[in-house]
Amino acid sequence: MTAAPSLDHALLTVAEMAEADRLTIASGLAGERLMERAGRAVADAVSRRVRAGQAVLVLCGPGNNGGDGFVAARLLRERGYGVTLALAGDRQRLTGDAAKAASGWPGAVAPLAAVLPQQHDIIVDALFGAGLSRPLAGEAAAAVAAVNESGRPVVAVDVPSGLSGDTGLADGPVIRATETVTFFRRKPGHLLHPGRALCGLVTTAEISIEAERVFGVGAIAPRQFENGPCLWRADWPELASETHKYRRGAVLVLAGGLEGVGAPRLSARAALRIGAGLVTIACRPDALAAHAARGPDALMQRAVAEPGELDALLSDPRLGAVVAGPALGLGEAASLHLRALLRRPVPLVLDADALTLLARQPGRLGALGTRPGAPRVLTPHEGEFARLFAGNEAVRAAPSKLERARLAAATTGAVIVLKGADTVIAEPGGLAAINGSGCPALATAGSGDVLAGAIAGLLAQGMPAFAASCAAVWLHGRAGEALGRGLIADDLPEALGRLNRDWRLEQA
Repeated sequence: MTAAPSLDHALLTVAEMAEADRLTIASGLAGERLMERAGRAVADAVSRRVRAGQAVLVLCGPGNNGGDGFVAARLLRERGYGVTLALAGDRQRLTGDAAKAASGWPGAVAPLAAVLPQQHDIIVDALFGAGLSRPLAGEAAAAVAAVNESGRPVVAVDVPSGLSGDTGLADGPVIRATETVTFFRRKPGHLLHPGRALCGLVTTAEISIEAERVFGVGAIAPRQFENGPCLWRADWPELASETHKYRRGAVLVLAGGLEGVGAPRLSARAALRIGAGLVTIACRPDALAAHAARGPDALMQRAVAEPGELDALLSDPRLGAVVAGPALGLGEAASLHLRALLRRPVPLVLDADALTLLARQPGRLGALGTRPGAPRVLTPHEGEFARLFAGNEAVRAAPSKLERARLAAATTGAVIVLKGADTVIAEPGGLAAINGSGCPALATAGSGDVLAGAIAGLLAQGMPAFAASCAAVWLHGRAGEALGRGLIADDLPEALGRLNRDWRLEQA
């Protein structure tokens, strides 16, 4: 990646957000003013959803999240809503800015156990924030269960109560929100599942925290971002007037035999549609006729029976990237081909069968990133990831999908694309992105083969491995959104081709 990521799309950990608050308060903006603005943003979200005069239940906790709730309750009451406020704990034990906010609430404060959520039109969840370090229990857990059972819309403050802002996980009961209002920047837990689904719509409110101060020299330097064009726009390959097919990038897709013709072709088509100038499928001799008969005519085919024949293809200095794995096979010939690939200093995308072969030889994982100028990208789904790192307790025990991908990248020296509804892309230096594009329709056979080919196509055009992986993942998700329910993997390369032309119109 040649340019620093845009801090507009930074994701802040819970600790980093606490530091952002501290830096802002230290600059002279009082904490109670931040709380007032946060509460106003929550009240605005409620006002967009229900009319004045309707019944609002505000559930407050004992910390600053509860303070935001007290502010929101006061403002909603002033706007003409019928507000009931319930508090977990004793009002007299509130401290700091939360106590000040509570002092401005002119109404009664009900015990948490005394309110009935179903008797209200909307609920504000201001019980506990992103830094909660223990499962909800007792009256808080009972209140969460009652809210979820009520079927009423819920606006959560910062994160739904019970959810970790760092991991997107919940160790116990957790609110299912309709909308979550967070402040300044989102957190990883807003994008990582199940947090993404539990948060509903996430609204990021500006509350006068200044990015220049928070991200200034010696301040916060976030290492995780929401994936999008801001991360890779500067590295996107543009077509110069004097370009030719090899300058646009040559991709080799290593395939297996006749029993697996479809998967490598999906990778090959994706590489072509993402902009590679030349794509060749290298397959066993028995599959050559099948590949040649299926088109497109722009796709080249070569028979490879022995490792030496593959070596001859890999020695071409014009080769820009290789995809290995989709329907490669798991036999001795496939294993020999993979070993030949790993010896070569060529950008390499490993998926599917190649990952299974690597899992059988865990000693090779640690050496993946040792060849200069030869980036490796691994694209496992969760099952493949578990097999690859079955013997690495540190990776397996990491607290979140984000951290597992990061540790895997550091361990292997490769870029890791840990696929799923919340795909995480991580590079060995610790930079990571969580993808937000996509839809459930992408959960179909062959979808991952298309993604692997798209990454290789961008690698071959000269994009750095992390940028190429982020771009391919985001565009793959957008293609799925454009096609929707009923898509099959064969549709995706053509959709990628259209997005390759006009993705700039997709997101400013």
